[in-house]
Amino acid sequence: MRSAAARAAAVALLAIIAPLWATVLAAAVAAPAPADGATVDARAAPPRPLLWRVSDGDNAVYLLGTFHLLTRDDYPLDPAVYAAFDDAEQVFFELSPEALADPRLGLRFAQAGIRTDGRTLQQSLDARTWEAAAALATRAGVPVEALQRMEPWFAALTLSMAEMTAAGLDPALGLDKHLAQRAAREGKRTAGLETPEDQIRLFDGMKPGVQLAQLRDVVDRWSEIRSETRWLHDQWREGDVDALYWGMAAAMKARDPALYARINTQRNAAWVSRVKALLDAPGTDDAMLAVGTLHLLGAEGLVQQLAASGYRVERL
Repeated sequence: MRSAAARAAAVALLAIIAPLWATVLAAAVAAPAPADGATVDARAAPPRPLLWRVSDGDNAVYLLGTFHLLTRDDYPLDPAVYAAFDDAEQVFFELSPEALADPRLGLRFAQAGIRTDGRTLQQSLDARTWEAAAALATRAGVPVEALQRMEPWFAALTLSMAEMTAAGLDPALGLDKHLAQRAAREGKRTAGLETPEDQIRLFDGMKPGVQLAQLRDVVDRWSEIRSETRWLHDQWREGDVDALYWGMAAAMKARDPALYARINTQRNAAWVSRVKALLDAPGTDDAMLAVGTLHLLGAEGLVQQLAASGYRVERL
């Protein structure tokens, strides 16, 4: 399990952590059609994503672990997910549905990912990595001229997205979008825990060395990304806490503690405060938080932190 964890950690950044990138990159990448055998077969049992109910004396908050790229065969979900959704008067996402639907979002995203230092991406890389990245971009339908203008983190996510969609997963079918559409149909209140600018800063604010290491990792493991993506998707469908913990939280923390703190721990601290405020407020309104699965796992995750704070926590 730990070897799979080490392989899947970087894929988790896009599949389960950053809905902004899954949404916007998909529109920018001309990914190849799924290869034979790459699509996920229809399953007999519906997915059972990680779902907990956190409560105090008068109300509850449901914590749901999302996957930002899914397939048509992933729906409908397990009835427990829809029951929790129906019970919640308000649904919180990492980004509000209104923010993701903003037509200006693509421009803001592109501006963040384009270099402004007068250098090309090729000038930042060794010859081997650049040649491999350029070949992968061509295969993914990304013009090499466009790749040259990208920040390393943006190039890494763009190339990863192309291979993940080739694996048969579609950001348009991600769990965030599915629930946001359902909330809109039912007139349910929604809100975001972060802004697009918050998520842009997560990556654009990384040190240059970290960005370059992330891009090299994608290039070096390109042949494994498709299988890694499918492995993570399978664990998400099964709701396998241990596999997902070792496949994301533990692996990322071991490989890059600073990135793990930036991507996960620091954001979780803010979200725990938000959940506590919802639970401690007077009234009986319930809520749901639909966030990347990583944020629910391990000692730094929302589940264990809220349990340690004295709230009743039960897995559904």
